[in-house]
Amino acid sequence: MLLLLCVSVVAASALAAPAPGTSGKGRGAAPERPEAPNVVLVVSDSFDGRLTFYPGSQVVKLPFINFMKAHGTSFLNAYTNSPICCPSRAAMWSGLFTHLTESWNNFKGLDPNYTTWMDIMEKHGYKTQKFGKLDYTSGHHSISNRVEAWTRDVPFLLRQEGRPMVNLIPNKTKVRVMERDWETTDTAVNWLRKEAVNHTQPFVLYLGLNLPHPYPSPSSGENFGSSTFHTSLYWLKKVSYDAIKIPKWSPLSEMHPIDYYSSYTKNCTGKFTEREIKNIRAFYYSMCAETDAMLGEIILALGQLDLLEKTIVIYTSDHGELAMEHRQFYKMSMYEASAHVPLLIMGPGIEANLQVSDVVSLVDIYPTMLDIAGIPLPQNLSGYSLLPLSSEMFENKYKLKNLHPPWILSEFHGCNVNASTYMLRTNQWKYIAYSDGASVSPQLFDISSDPDELTNIATKFPKITYSLDQKLRSIINYPKVSASVHQYNKEQFIKWKQSVGQNYSNVIANLRWHQDWLKEPRKYESAIDQWLKTHTPPKKISTKIRK
Repeated sequence: MLLLLCVSVVAASALAAPAPGTSGKGRGAAPERPEAPNVVLVVSDSFDGRLTFYPGSQVVKLPFINFMKAHGTSFLNAYTNSPICCPSRAAMWSGLFTHLTESWNNFKGLDPNYTTWMDIMEKHGYKTQKFGKLDYTSGHHSISNRVEAWTRDVPFLLRQEGRPMVNLIPNKTKVRVMERDWETTDTAVNWLRKEAVNHTQPFVLYLGLNLPHPYPSPSSGENFGSSTFHTSLYWLKKVSYDAIKIPKWSPLSEMHPIDYYSSYTKNCTGKFTEREIKNIRAFYYSMCAETDAMLGEIILALGQLDLLEKTIVIYTSDHGELAMEHRQFYKMSMYEASAHVPLLIMGPGIEANLQVSDVVSLVDIYPTMLDIAGIPLPQNLSGYSLLPLSSEMFENKYKLKNLHPPWILSEFHGCNVNASTYMLRTNQWKYIAYSDGASVSPQLFDISSDPDELTNIATKFPKITYSLDQKLRSIINYPKVSASVHQYNKEQFIKWKQSVGQNYSNVIANLRWHQDWLKEPRKYESAIDQWLKTHTPPKKISTKIRK
C-alpha cells in the first residue's frame, strides 16, 4: 500500500530539521520550538497502550506509531482515568478526574456547553476543528447501556453482551474495513489541504476514530453490545500470528468476585478454545493496524504540506481492550490491557526517540494543550502538563514547579462491574479498591514482577496495601463517592422507569440482557423492586472532592 511505503519519504523530508534529541542519559538538544505551533490530536478507541512498546510491538506492524516513537516522545505508562468511552473522554476534555466531573457512565458526561481546552485555545487565537468521535458530553449511548449501569447494585447476574467472536471480510484485499473512520480521516486530510495550510494563525485539529473498538453483534440485534472483531485478510497479514500470547486465566472459582461478575456479564464464562482466543486477539491486532494507517494519513498529509515541522502531533486512546485477557473482552477493568493507553507526542521542541517511564494519564492532555499554546494553566486542574517530561527545554523552564506527581488515579462506575472501582497506580504498584473499601476485598499487583497481574498480593503485604489505601483516600474520599453513585443510580433508574410507564416490563426485558431476562422475567423484576425498597435514597451527598 502506497501510504505505508511513504513513511521513509516523510521521515527524510518533513523532519530534515535540526537534529532531534535522543533518549536515555545522554539526551541531545531538542529542535528549537517556534512560537505557537500547530497541534493535531488523534484519539482512537480501545487501543491497548502496551502495543506501542516492546514486547507488544512485535505482534503487529504499526509503522506510523513507530515513526512517532522514533521522532518524538512515547509515554510507557499512560493510563485512562476511567476505562469506558464517555467518562474517559470527559476527563480528557475537562482536565478533571471523574469524581469531579461526575461522569458516572456512558450516558453521563460533561455539559454540552462545558469550556474545554479547545475552547480556550480558540479564544487565544487558534483556528480549531473537530472531526469524528467526540463522546464526552451527556445524553449518548443506548438505553440498555444506561439501565445496566444503574442496576449494577441489584444482586442478579445477566449476560449483557454477545459472546466475543470474529468475522473476516470475504474481500481479501479490502483496505478500508471501517469505512466511516476512513471517511472521517479523509475529511480531516482535506481540511488540512484546503483550510489549515492557508491560515496565518496556528491551528488545532482533533480527529476521533472508532477503531479498534469491536463492532456490534450482527446476529443479536443492535442492542446486544459490540462483541465482533471484524477485519480483512489485508490487515490480518500485518499480525505475527505466532507471536500472539494466549493469556493465562484463573479458574472461575478462584476469580475475584468483581472479575467474575464482569466475565459473566460480558458472556465470557463459557468454554473457549485456544484457537478462538488467539483469533480474537489476532483480529483485534489487525484492527489496530488499520487504526495506525489512519494516523499515518494525517502524518503524511502534514509532511506533504510542509506542516509537520511546525506541528505538534499527539496520539492516544480513550482506553484499551482486554481481548480475552483475564477471561474478558471489552474494557471496564483496571487491568493493564483495559486501562493502559498509548500516548505519543512529536513535533517542534519535543525530544526524539525518548521513552518516559513516569506514570501519566489522560487528564494531562488538557494542561499539555494549553501549555503548547503558551496559555497560563488554571489552578483547579487534576492533570499536569507533559511538556516538562518530553523535553529538557521545558524541564528547565519548569525546574521544580508543577512537576507530575508519582501516581495516577482511575475510577469506574458504569456497567459490567458491580462496584465502584478505584485504581491508584505508582511506578511499582497497582492498588485497586472497591465500593466503600470494606465490603469488597482490594487488589494489589506488583507490575514490575507480575506484568500479567495474575497474583493479588494485597493480603501478603498488608502494610503496603494500607499505605496505598491511605494515599488513595487522601486523593479521593472514595467511600463517599461510591455512596453518591449508588444514590445517583437509583434516582436515575426511578426516573427512567416512570418515563416508560406501562411499557416498563416489555422494555426492560428486551434490552441487551434479553437472552437471560426472558427466561425468568418476574424473578428479575422482583429483584429490582426489592433493591428499590431496601435502599432508600439518602440526602444528596456532594462529590466535589478536593485534590
